[in-house]
This record gives sequence, structure tokens and C-alpha cells, in this order.
Amino acid sequence: MKVRIGIGARLPSHSGDELAHLVRDLEELRFDSLWLADILSVPSDDPLTALAYTAGTVSKLKIGTTMVLPGRNPVRLAKQIATLDQVSAGRLLLTFVLGVRLPVELAAMGVDPTDRGALVDEVLPLLRRLWTEDGVDHVGRAYRFEGITVEPKPRQQPLDVWLGGNVPSSLRRTGMLADGWLPSVCTPDEVAAGRRVIERAAAEAGRTIDPEHYGMSIGYVRGDVPPGIGRLATRRTDAELVELVPNGTKALRTLLERYIDVGFSKFVVRPLVQPESWRAELEDLADGLLGLQN
Repeated sequence: MKVRIGIGARLPSHSGDELAHLVRDLEELRFDSLWLADILSVPSDDPLTALAYTAGTVSKLKIGTTMVLPGRNPVRLAKQIATLDQVSAGRLLLTFVLGVRLPVELAAMGVDPTDRGALVDEVLPLLRRLWTEDGVDHVGRAYRFEGITVEPKPRQQPLDVWLGGNVPSSLRRTGMLADGWLPSVCTPDEVAAGRRVIERAAAEAGRTIDPEHYGMSIGYVRGDVPPGIGRLATRRTDAELVELVPNGTKALRTLLERYIDVGFSKFVVRPLVQPESWRAELEDLADGLLGLQN
């Protein structure tokens, strides 16, 4: 099992130089990937734009995003993602999510929150067709197209698409439609149970998911947990948050090892408080975590 560790980052400024320093450090220290989230209502760069910049700055580091799928035109999105995969020489990692459950964020998507799952069910298969076929016809609940061809096509054929989420409908959707699963804020026991649901749904749909396509996105802290962190984990007690938000690199490694024990091998680790020095932060994480990749 190949353990891979990526870094989820949100920079306080929008300086290209700062982003360039970060990704060069990530590549030098041999992290697997940089991940940028897609959250409209917080100060952060648009992930597709920032990842395109990253793709031209380094040549080996993979680039990933947890992207909100509902609320995007599928034809435009297919073209944007395919272009990014081409300019990054096939280094794109893609996970679609429904979006964080905050009223301001749900409103910003411009779709009824109750329609998000149905939109993913319609749009994800359509994206796969647009990435592989010409002259695509589609008649669905939300979109209708006739004879649409998207160019360029992605460099990766097929382009793997993972899904997030850990509610029963998300688990079944992952098994039926996705190539992998990247949830967050779940215990090792919960993800082990979720994987069983996913694999059962995949089998019922006549599909299989690569056993190495299971990962976790993990936020961590150093010192006191910042106020408001609980909103990242609805329906969680303070005691559960202590387990799910590790404090320091040693606790983070211990939690990663527990996920590895239940068959998970791909990780995105995210400092929930902006580091004073990204270089020092990455060096500490590299010393403490990258041995897991061997």
C-alpha cells in the first residue's frame, strides 16, 4: 500500500511569490501534493486559478482540489478541468464535494441545498462523457445539451474523480459513481464502516474501486484549539473533536497510523491555524510524517 501525504493550504495573501515559495518547498521536501479547497465565503484564492499558477511553477508536485460541484456549468467546468490537467502534464487530483454546511456558503452556490446530491448524480457522469466523447447529447433534470464537444480532453485518460462526504447517500454515491473517497472529520472506525458501504454499492453497480483509492483530509492544530473550530464538524462533541483534530505532529502521525491500519493510504493534512513560517511547518511535518510514505 502506497501511503501518500499532501498538504492543504490557505495563504493569507494572494502573492504569486508566496505561493511559488510554498510549492517549491513542498516539492523539495518530497510531499506528494498541494491541495486547495473551494470555499466561497472565506478569504482564499480560487483553486483552479491558483493551481494553474502552481502547475507552471513546479514540475513534479501533484495539484489537488476539493471542489464544490453543485452550482457550476458542467460544460465550462469540463473545459477548465481538462485544461488544468493538460497544463499540469497530468498531475491533477480531483475530489468533488457538496460544500460546507454553512448558510452563507449554501446561499453562495446559487442552488437549492436539497438539490445538491441530485446535481452531482447528473453532472459527474456528464463530465466523464465530455472528457472522453465528442458530440455529446444530454437531457437531464438540470441541464440539456445537444452535440457538445469539449476540447481539450484531459491528459489523464481516465481522469479519476473522488468524492467526499460521509452521510449514507454520499457513501452510496461514491460507490456508484466515483473512483475514490476522501472524507474528513471521521474516526477510523467510521471510515472503515463507510468503506464497506461504498464497496457494497460499487459491487451492486457492477463496479470496483481501487483499494488504494481511500484517503482522509485531516485538519490539525498546535496548542489551543481555536474558537469556532466545532463548526467544521457538525454533530460532534468536544471529546470527539479532540480525537479528530490532532494537536501537533506526533498526534497527527498517530492518527494517520490508525487510518492506515484500516486500509486508508492517501492523506491531506491541513493546519487549521496559519503557520508563522510555512517552511518551518513543512520541515516539521516532513520529519514526522514522510517516513509513512516508504
